[in-house]
Amino acid sequence: MRTTLTLDDDLVVALRERAQVLRKPFKQGVNDALRRGLSNSSQEQEPPTPEEGRPVFEVKPICSGFAPGVDPMKLKELDADLELQELLQKMRE
Repeated sequence: MRTTLTLDDDLVVALRERAQVLRKPFKQGVNDALRRGLSNSSQEQEPPTPEEGRPVFEVKPICSGFAPGVDPMKLKELDADLELQELLQKMRE
């Protein structure tokens, strides 16, 4: 099956190098890598444990006063949308 896929530059370099070392076409190297990755992820694995000495990153939720789904960084867009809806409503009347 033919598909379009965008890969990060570092992955392309690594895949090309690996294909060259193994003397395989790039396409086959990509397919092999995907198969290995998928077979590893299908087995139940324990979540990775933090390395010793490294602090564990923890997300601490805060109450922002905004309803879920409201991004305070996009309030101007929300205001513009509400203003447009109000204008459209007046035009219909």
